[in-house]
Amino acid sequence: MTKIQVMIVDDHAIVREGLRLLLSEEMEIEVVGEASNGREAVLRAEMLLPQVILMDLMMPEMDGIAATQAIRQNFPACQVIVLTSFAEDQRVPDAIQAGAIGYLLKDVLKSDLLLAIQAAARGEPTLHPEAQRQLMRQMTQPIPQNLLGALTEREMDVLRLIARGHSNKEIAGSLHLTEGTVKGYVSTILGKLQVADRTQAALYAVKHGVQ
Repeated sequence: MTKIQVMIVDDHAIVREGLRLLLSEEMEIEVVGEASNGREAVLRAEMLLPQVILMDLMMPEMDGIAATQAIRQNFPACQVIVLTSFAEDQRVPDAIQAGAIGYLLKDVLKSDLLLAIQAAARGEPTLHPEAQRQLMRQMTQPIPQNLLGALTEREMDVLRLIARGHSNKEIAGSLHLTEGTVKGYVSTILGKLQVADRTQAALYAVKHGVQ
């Protein structure tokens, strides 16, 4: 029997250990790796190419949404299930737009988690009921206008690099600016695009074809 190869991504070691022990009891699942943040997850995904990744959202260095986007863009054979403590309004659609095939809360039953992993390996989605409600709520809201027209040419340059996952320091080097200037541009961009953080700005850019 071919086992489903799974990678666990969470910044809490006790959560990773608990999930590893839980999944090790299943004959059809093999935990092939772990990562403690989004950046490490992208690197390990490249090395291991697991079929399914259990991805936390709130992590240092790179959060789960940015990591999911990077993994799905570069390693499309890897399916991502978000496994988090929250079903916040914006994080659910952001995760789905980033390429996650599933969205579960950490209070999920073992049987439901196993079914979600099996479904993901087949390319089938699984959403927690609260995540489904959040998506339906988003679908019934008016479609926002494209706000990119409010950005200056230099702000667009910065946004392009944000969408590619560059840090403020890297953007400063590429555009020959100071980090403080870049920080100011980023703050202005977030305000004009009406988003809360740079991850949402990156997703907005990708959604609207910014290259």
